[in-house]
Amino acid sequence: MKLGLILVACILYGAECRPFSEGGRKGGFNKLLLISFDGFRWDYDQDVETPNFDQLVKEGVKAKYITPPMITMTSPSHFTTITGRWIEDHGVVHNMLFNSTTLLKITHKATMKRSEWWDNGALPLWITAQNQGLKTASFYYPGGGVNYSGQAVDRALVESYGMPDDNETEWQENIDTVMRWYTQEDFDFVTLYFGEPDSVGHSKGPDTQERKDIIKMIDRTLGYLKRAIAKHGLTDNLNVIITSDHGMTTIKKEKHDPTVKEIILNKYINFLQLVHFELVDYGGFGMLRPRNGKKQDIYNKLKNAHPNLTVYMKEDVPENFHFAKNSRIQDIILVGDLGYNLNSRAIIYVNKGDHGFHNQEMDMKMIFRAFGPDFKKNYLASPFDSVNIYALMCKLMGVNPAPNNGSLTYTEDMLVDDFDNLHPTSPTPTETGTTTPAGHGERNQMSLALLSVLIFTMSCLL
Repeated sequence: MKLGLILVACILYGAECRPFSEGGRKGGFNKLLLISFDGFRWDYDQDVETPNFDQLVKEGVKAKYITPPMITMTSPSHFTTITGRWIEDHGVVHNMLFNSTTLLKITHKATMKRSEWWDNGALPLWITAQNQGLKTASFYYPGGGVNYSGQAVDRALVESYGMPDDNETEWQENIDTVMRWYTQEDFDFVTLYFGEPDSVGHSKGPDTQERKDIIKMIDRTLGYLKRAIAKHGLTDNLNVIITSDHGMTTIKKEKHDPTVKEIILNKYINFLQLVHFELVDYGGFGMLRPRNGKKQDIYNKLKNAHPNLTVYMKEDVPENFHFAKNSRIQDIILVGDLGYNLNSRAIIYVNKGDHGFHNQEMDMKMIFRAFGPDFKKNYLASPFDSVNIYALMCKLMGVNPAPNNGSLTYTEDMLVDDFDNLHPTSPTPTETGTTTPAGHGERNQMSLALLSVLIFTMSCLL
């Protein structure tokens, strides 16, 4: 008898580490789908016929644009969205995994299963939501396929090498899979990633017919999504946020315009003598680790070397860039003006379009659309930083946020006016915009209360 009570008590107390499902939506909150179209610039739907995007303006929320974090690359930006943390706090400072001491570099897709690149103490929303009893999944979303302090996302699919980004049939199949996750397996939160229009923006350029054709395909996919939501009976209990990670701009090249002077760093510094490690040739952002005692020498040689190149020592990076305090950021930071890629030793004519440039450039801005039962209709939101999407997602799901750098101030007005009455247990951020982590709330209290009752009962039987 005593042994049985002890076992029951231990089980109930242990349950607070990962709360069990209550058989329904916690507090009556709706499910959430976050969709990212990589490289979808804020204005891509303005020069193409997009009837489904146009319909969303009437049926949901549109922000004119939103601003990505300063390192306008896929992995850093996606991880800011899913953690609500600036890059210096979450530590994913580049698309490539690198080690500036050993000179290790690992390609973007190869990082998707490398926990050591992503697991730096900032918890993504999948894990925070799971720890509060929700069921979450990642479909190709950067950072979804690794462990965080040993904990994995409930379900995660990772893109394979060589997978085409522009297969419309596959896109529809992926949507059908996600809909089944909601209806047949009761998932609460899913992130769904598409590799376009980034791929065509790189290979063909943002101002081409090929890019316009991809936007039409994305618009058709949005129509398919709306029909799939209705088909699976999710119209009244699924909120959808559609966004991106950065924009795209046409790269300026001398062979197309003789007045362009491309940035080739090897013209100004001797890499062999001065540089221990470099991370350039990846768009408009780069980093250098000098050889011992060569930091000032590199800075002096580069700071006025090219009219379209800005050079910072790490300690002088503007605070509003929100990335310099991370230990992975190297001693010398390089930022090219819009359209000027950074080349190390030679020009590599690969990308016709690229990103990685200053996040205040309009070509780096990205889209935001949202619809569902908790969003207002025909609502135009003011521009905001993507770091604030996290707090919005937490509110939509009734999740107590982990510490983050965002705020509901910029997004709360896009929710229906009676949201808090419909969802009275909605979490509230602190006044500073950095939320305070909560425990497992009422479920923890219930477990502890039951444990207290059992301990009292046991004491009576002794």
